[in-house]
Amino acid sequence: MLRRSICCFLAALCLYSIIPCRTFAVETSAASAILVDAGSGRVLYEHNADRKMLIASTTKILTALVAVEAGELSDTVKVSREAAFTEGSAMYLKEGETLTLETLLYGLLLCSGNDAAVAIAQHIGGSVKGFVAMMNEKARTLGMKDSSFANPNGLDDERHYSTARDMAKLAQAALKNETLMRIASTRSVTIGGRTMHNHNKLLGYMDNCLGLKTGYTRAAGRTLVSCAEKNGQRLIAVTLQDGNDWADHQTLFDYGFSAYPAKTCAVRGKVLTQAAVSGGVSSHVPLIAGESFCWPVFSGEQLTTELCLDHPLTAPVSVGTVAGAAVFRLNGTEIGRVPLVAGRTVPPRLASALNSLKLELNG
Repeated sequence: MLRRSICCFLAALCLYSIIPCRTFAVETSAASAILVDAGSGRVLYEHNADRKMLIASTTKILTALVAVEAGELSDTVKVSREAAFTEGSAMYLKEGETLTLETLLYGLLLCSGNDAAVAIAQHIGGSVKGFVAMMNEKARTLGMKDSSFANPNGLDDERHYSTARDMAKLAQAALKNETLMRIASTRSVTIGGRTMHNHNKLLGYMDNCLGLKTGYTRAAGRTLVSCAEKNGQRLIAVTLQDGNDWADHQTLFDYGFSAYPAKTCAVRGKVLTQAAVSGGVSSHVPLIAGESFCWPVFSGEQLTTELCLDHPLTAPVSVGTVAGAAVFRLNGTEIGRVPLVAGRTVPPRLASALNSLKLELNG
């Protein structure tokens, strides 16, 4: 215990400065809503976030994610009769025409094409049923435990539902897919002989909106999943059954960025501290962060770091050696940790090295 107490010490530096922020309460018109910091997963606001509800065309985020991961953008897809005559919003596909998967993805995410969703599903899954199975498997891997998908487009079905919390998890995964986000953030495009415009008005209302997906059916009402970025921090907002969603999402983002600005605790490759080394040509070695770590912090919360060595360092120490961890705590509760890595090699002092060699030879 004493040895570990010596090796672990509380950093003297405060990892953040208090930034004045508005602490107003936030409300929306949504039956269900959530605001999440995308990097940390911290929930900044929620209202009925676990209520299972119809989600309409926000479904197509999952459709796009499965398609992008399983297919190639250059794939050619022949439009079936079933796809061409799918009810609801459309990119107006014609039976028998051939398009690339990329063109269909634009039709899916910009025009909210139900026809595009069916064409994509049949191409990727072999059938709509096969693709829906892939959707549900992907949802399980993302931890969407309160979701069920019955089709690739979001048409009303009692077996087709999700929650605001689960849709935020899906949005987190979508944000990590550059291809999906490139398409979802496009305001208009001409591709495959079609010019398409994005239904997501937030892309025009907000300079920092990264996109994602709108949805509407009479039973589901208006649904919206969106993402925004400010000062490197990304937030996800989800509203279900919300007749004032454009304004509500802007309000949620204003609140989140103001009340919970992200604080950088560690930057990968940057020095966090110096550690003592015994028996080396140098008495200290820089310890660098093996990963980056940020966390959204509300005014008055205390964010601290504890730098812990696994054991006292003795030369030789090789660059890249994991020597311990930086442990981050919010109001005393651990919220994460990153490895502490030796920033340079520290060889043993010559005399020590020679003595070791003599012992080996004599042995």
